[in-house]
Amino acid sequence: MRTERLDAPQLLAMVDELADLLTDTVHDGASVGFLAPLDRAAAVAWWRERADGVSAGRLAVWAALSGDRVVGTVSLAFADKPNSRHRAELVKLMVHRDARGRGLGRGLLTVAEDAAVAAGITLLHLDTETDSTAERLYGSAGWTRAGVIPDYAASPAGVLRPTTLYYKRVGAGAGVDGVPAG
Repeated sequence: MRTERLDAPQLLAMVDELADLLTDTVHDGASVGFLAPLDRAAAVAWWRERADGVSAGRLAVWAALSGDRVVGTVSLAFADKPNSRHRAELVKLMVHRDARGRGLGRGLLTVAEDAAVAAGITLLHLDTETDSTAERLYGSAGWTRAGVIPDYAASPAGVLRPTTLYYKRVGAGAGVDGVPAG
């Protein structure tokens, strides 16, 4: 298993594999912004639209590969306002159903956190469905729960669900001995 940061041409070359991962994730019930059933053509189109953000440096996308098959992904969305360039949002951490339980989600999270530090980012944030498997991952990986917003997004089944907001100070923002700076 290897993880690669994708440039725009690589993302476009892997769009079918990425779309398969996205549809698998949604069909398994993960709340990643889509309703089920997710049409494969819509998943392909969504991934194609990400290429411009990757080209412009607003989005970094990593793919976890088993052979030539994409089995996981994670992205960082970089802020574009002058007063927020120290932070990024962790988005679309997904692991294919048949690749779960092997630490891949934790590994992708670490890849994104390390890349954020290398890019000078000191604060990461994300939202995830409350009481989800993903929420347990972020809590166990040292992310701080900031709060819950009720009825934030519809689950893939169309039911409004709360979301939990998390943040993590990284790099220079992490402080000394794990004590947050500031």
